[in-house]
Amino acid sequence: MAVAAAQGVRLHHISRETSDLNRLGTFYQEILVFERIESPKFPDFEVVWLKLDHIYLHLIERNPQSKLPEGPFSAPEGCDSVDPKAISRGHHLCFGVSNFDSFVQKLKEKGVRTFETTRPDGKTKQVFFFDPDGNGLEVASC
Repeated sequence: MAVAAAQGVRLHHISRETSDLNRLGTFYQEILVFERIESPKFPDFEVVWLKLDHIYLHLIERNPQSKLPEGPFSAPEGCDSVDPKAISRGHHLCFGVSNFDSFVQKLKEKGVRTFETTRPDGKTKQVFFFDPDGNGLEVASC
């Protein structure tokens, strides 16, 4: 039996590049209750680090020289005009919540466009939506 190249592997953090750190940070703090934590000071760019339990989200100031698009979808002023049904099944982050119905209600109260469905097994509810930079998000019932 071969020995694995890496041992004790776990997810360390997720990074998202953005042109507006405060807007994106506030979104994740208000919608998914991430806590803003101390962030290092880099000489060439700004960052905001967020934490939720054991999940770390690193928001990084977009490199203006980057050839990458603003996000997976190009909609003016965020992604309100993009249908959440269009979120690619392979390009999104998923979080689980224990208060699914009230969470979805909070999204709607904040004007976030959503797409709700239930997995084929009928046991798990899902809601799909975009963050302000057009990154696809899913929240599932736990």
